Amino acid sequence: MTQLKEKLFALSDKEYAAFQSKLTPTVDAEKFIGVRVPVLREFAKEFSKQAECAEFLDTLPHEYYDENLLHSVILEKVKRYDECLALVEAFLPYVDNWAVCDTLRPKDFAKHKEELLPKIKEWIASDKTYTCRFGIDMLMTHYLDAAFRPEYPALVTAVHSEEYYVRMMAAWYFATALAKQWDTVIPYIENRQLDRWTHNKAIQKAIESYRITPERKDYLRTLKE
Repeated sequence: MTQLKEKLFALSDKEYAAFQSKLTPTVDAEKFIGVRVPVLREFAKEFSKQAECAEFLDTLPHEYYDENLLHSVILEKVKRYDECLALVEAFLPYVDNWAVCDTLRPKDFAKHKEELLPKIKEWIASDKTYTCRFGIDMLMTHYLDAAFRPEYPALVTAVHSEEYYVRMMAAWYFATALAKQWDTVIPYIENRQLDRWTHNKAIQKAIESYRITPERKDYLRTLKE
């Protein structure tokens, strides 16, 4: 066992490992060490300053879920865009669950929207479940406010996947888009441009949102299939 694994096991919580395993069914139960996320983030602050960190980021695949989560947390704080993008691209093929995928949100990407958009389009078009999910997440995170363009939701409707974790992210995207860009996005729902499951899930999530008015929620209920 490497020194890093020893340190992670020293921080483990077996009950939390069992809890995380139930939430993340695509990963074998024995792959969870059980480090709570706030503890892992504190650990990452110090570990990212050590020489061992670079070696860790270059050594893929990792053995444990917690190592992958640590990898995502470290990439959040990489400040040089080109380096961050290269590290993300190297890591994405090894992401095998929704939790690690959704933790991977590099802060530096917000400063480089123009350069990032072509990569997002590539990721969304990927046939790899979590690469596609990550691309939709990045489109939702960075391009629903001032950087929004009317054609962006079509990038998501163009995805045709039977994968639950892709369809769920697409629903999440549209629910958030309805909250932020109602006038542009509601025609996508009215015209049934999503598959039935994703369409209904997007409406459900939008109805649950505190950011959408009661009147709009009532209208959305009439659009369920």
